[in-house]
Amino acid sequence: MNNTAPNPESRSYEKELSKLSPFEVKSILISLAEKDTQRSTATFLLNAGRGNPNWLLSRPRSAFFLLGMFAVSEAARKTYDAGLGILASPAQAGVAERYLAFIDAHKDNEGAAVLRHYYDYMVETHRVDPDDFVFEMVDGILGDHYPTPPRALKYTEIITRDYLRWAMGGGDDTTVYDLFPTEGSTAGMCYTFNSLRQNFLLNEGDKLALFTPCFTPYIEIPHLQQFGYDVVEISANKVEKNGYHQWQYPDEELDKLRDPAIKAVCITNPSNPPSVCLDSKVLDRLVDIVKNDNPGLMIITDDVYGTFIEGFRSLMYVLPYNTLCLYSYSKYFGATGWRVAAMALRSDKNVFDDRIAALPADKKKALHDRYESLTLEPEKLKFIDRLVADSRLVGLNHTAGLSCPQQIQMALFSAVGYLHYKELQPKLISMIQKRLNDLWSTTGFTLLPDPDRAGYYSEIDLMVWARKFYGDDFVEYLKANYEPIDPVIRLANNTAIVLLNGDGFDAPEWSVRVSLANLNDDAYLKIGTAIREILDQYHDAYLASKK
Repeated sequence: MNNTAPNPESRSYEKELSKLSPFEVKSILISLAEKDTQRSTATFLLNAGRGNPNWLLSRPRSAFFLLGMFAVSEAARKTYDAGLGILASPAQAGVAERYLAFIDAHKDNEGAAVLRHYYDYMVETHRVDPDDFVFEMVDGILGDHYPTPPRALKYTEIITRDYLRWAMGGGDDTTVYDLFPTEGSTAGMCYTFNSLRQNFLLNEGDKLALFTPCFTPYIEIPHLQQFGYDVVEISANKVEKNGYHQWQYPDEELDKLRDPAIKAVCITNPSNPPSVCLDSKVLDRLVDIVKNDNPGLMIITDDVYGTFIEGFRSLMYVLPYNTLCLYSYSKYFGATGWRVAAMALRSDKNVFDDRIAALPADKKKALHDRYESLTLEPEKLKFIDRLVADSRLVGLNHTAGLSCPQQIQMALFSAVGYLHYKELQPKLISMIQKRLNDLWSTTGFTLLPDPDRAGYYSEIDLMVWARKFYGDDFVEYLKANYEPIDPVIRLANNTAIVLLNGDGFDAPEWSVRVSLANLNDDAYLKIGTAIREILDQYHDAYLASKK
């Protein structure tokens, strides 16, 4: 469609825009905002539409680049052509001793402390072989071999397990999870949908539940022709307390999952965009539903924002048998460009493997034929290893896996995140919470305290505040005279502020999503003011219509 219009606030144009994903609408909003900066007193664009954080963590990156220097020096111990820089693949013998000496020689680099702390932790806590451990890092960061094993490098998996156990609220839980590092959690979700279909766990026409509001692609993917699932929405959109949203799931919505015909459910926890995690009441009811009514339910949970809530508890530790967890490093570590995430599935026993084992003979035969090139006993191949194989169309399984340098950076992220969580988590949480409070302080709206709120995004339902400030007649006027996407169009066109429309996430129609991650603190004071001014402009038009 044409991305420009003589009047971008015309209802006909807005109706057309409403058909697009909010991430596609975003590009149009940016164009409108850029034009506003050229024709008005607005001097810069405020884009709070995407969730890319404006911070990054330097320590794991400094460690990565310092490790890279050491790795190249290891390769340079044997050369084929020094002038051209043609070096030999490094050798393992004695590498740990040389590693420690290198760290000591670079002790003024902040990365050296990370590398030493990580080394000491792995050797003292996990009793790893020093040379074997250091060589994995050296060989991995150089990227001179395929990932081996293809699912996850051995020591990368160990430190990542430790980090995820803390990050996902495992505490002292000893459940062992197999991990599959992927190119971000979105890649993990694509791999999951594909393998569920390939392994006859979710077939065309099957019921798939979806907790909403949620990340837009999770809404769109199940409806693609190659899947064609019957989607059942579990909605948190209900206004529950004194006219305010709590963004939790009412019992009547959760009870839809008692239907055993619902084979799988996709959950974003904390949610996107409301950015609220499932409270203890919801978790208890989910346990009751699964235990008593739908024990074969496959749960896929995307928990990228969990680290922004102290004491967060993932479903992977509440319902470990049923849950496949996806966690991305992109937000907490300021690493969206690194494309690193991990999928976690209980190692010893899980619903995915058990469902495959219970398939009828003809389906088992088809899967035997699909995976027989990988193992002499294809029927024993774990679901998480099928995910790896399916990600490379089975035939290229030997070249599967996240690139080794990415896995090494992920391991260093995990080491810093786990070994320094007491200092790191409170600081990042306080940064987000200050921006959240600044945003709401200038709207004039009331932000209720909520221990389950991550605050990475804020979802503001303008209809809630329209009703509270100006009454039901005004609400009906808005519905009759404007499109729900009009607020974000006006904000971009008139104030050079870009937000995303909430209805694209299956949030309330008249809601807007503000990212609290990607702008400086003072920007949120301006955004809050602009949101309130838009509502007041509508009210002025309403009063004029009465005259």
